[in-house]
Amino acid sequence: MQLTKAEEQVMQILWDMKEGLVKDVRDSFSDPKPARNTVSTVLRILEKKGYVGHKAYANVHLYHPLVSKSDYSRSQLFGLMEGYFNNSFPAMASFFAREKDLTIRDLEELLEDTKRELSKGKEQPAPIYRRNDKIPQDRNKKRK
Repeated sequence: MQLTKAEEQVMQILWDMKEGLVKDVRDSFSDPKPARNTVSTVLRILEKKGYVGHKAYANVHLYHPLVSKSDYSRSQLFGLMEGYFNNSFPAMASFFAREKDLTIRDLEELLEDTKRELSKGKEQPAPIYRRNDKIPQDRNKKRK
């Protein structure tokens, strides 16, 4: 679901703050700050859309994001790729490379950075042994 610019601004603030009151969210805006009622209305709309939740303390609501920034970003990026680049990542990447006037060296560095990021956290899975398989023994262990 697409958010309006105002809704995205409020979400950016909530993602940074982790949680906050209407006053806290409003205070995080640069000047000129939106009206308190405007921020409150946007938060209630975001809640109806399922992006924000709240905990009630008497008549005060402490708001928190229900959708992570990375999940929202992923959804927006894939929507952009589908809607404007025929669901083609190479077409989207080429477009941005041309628009940002990237050199071949810039693209090679980007590729290396991407390879490093993709290899992070990718550990080799532990082998699966069946009941009758012989499990290899560590040759460095002392035998009893």
